[in-house]
Amino acid sequence: MSLTLSQKERMLLEDQKTHEQICIEKYSNYANQATDPQLKEIFNTNGNAEKTHLNSINQLLNGTIPQMNQQQNQNSQQSQSSQQNTGNQSSNQVMNTTQSNGINLTDSDMCTDLLMTEKYVSGAYNTAIFEFRDPQVRDVLNHIQKEEQQHGEAIFKYMESKGMYKVQ
Repeated sequence: MSLTLSQKERMLLEDQKTHEQICIEKYSNYANQATDPQLKEIFNTNGNAEKTHLNSINQLLNGTIPQMNQQQNQNSQQSQSSQQNTGNQSSNQVMNTTQSNGINLTDSDMCTDLLMTEKYVSGAYNTAIFEFRDPQVRDVLNHIQKEEQQHGEAIFKYMESKGMYKVQ
């Protein structure tokens, strides 16, 4: 099926494409900087899923609906692998800092930044979903948004387990 996008739909997809590219860059950079191996795994897993999201957005921009079943299987396998490794590292390891462009970032700083990013990106997908006419496109965007929420949840659970995020 060939997909015809309105100017507004195309603009929204271009925005989401930019968001996905930024997420990929952040996850890649932070995975290289994180001191906790568990956190590196979370960042790598989420970053790989973001690459799948970018591919889906590019397919939509090229006028085709991506096959979400294959992507769901790949991402759920990656997510399960990451979740099985949670909760094993000591919290003092988390407080180590790394240099990034002259700025010292702790694992906590990187988590906070990525959690904030995931909240923003998920919200942007929410807005985009309501702006698309085609129900198949809305389904694709809804699927991506759900995965963005799962990324945020993985980061949140990690932060909470390490005392970086206190729920009151």
